[in-house]
Amino acid sequence: MKPRHLVQAWVEAFNHADIDALASFYTEEAINHQVAESPVVGREAIKAMFASGFAAANMVCLVENIFEEGEWAILEWRDPLGLRGCGFFHVVNGKIKLQRGYWDKISFLRSQGLPLPKEL
Repeated sequence: MKPRHLVQAWVEAFNHADIDALASFYTEEAINHQVAESPVVGREAIKAMFASGFAAANMVCLVENIFEEGEWAILEWRDPLGLRGCGFFHVVNGKIKLQRGYWDKISFLRSQGLPLPKEL
C-alpha cells in the first residue's frame, strides 16, 4: 500500500476509534512519537496508547492535506474543536515504521476538558 493510501486508511480507522485496525498499520517494532509525549515503541505499545487516548478523549481527524514523497506521507489535519497538527509517516513495505506528530498538547487538553499537567 502506498503511503498516501495507508494514511487515508489510518484516518478512517482513527475516526472510528478502531484500535485493532490502527495497530495493524504499524510494523512490529514501529515508533510513534507524538512530540508532546515520549516515543512509544512497538505495535502493542502503540495499540495501548490508542486505547488509552480514545478512552480519555473524543478524538477526530479531519484531513486538510496528505502529501507523499517516496516512503513518506505527511498528514496535515484539524479537529472539530479547532486543534490543528501534522503527522509524518515513514511507510516501509506497506506498514508504518515511524510516525511523528506535532500538535499543541495544552490546547488539546483544554479543548477536551482534561486536566492540565502540574508543570507548565
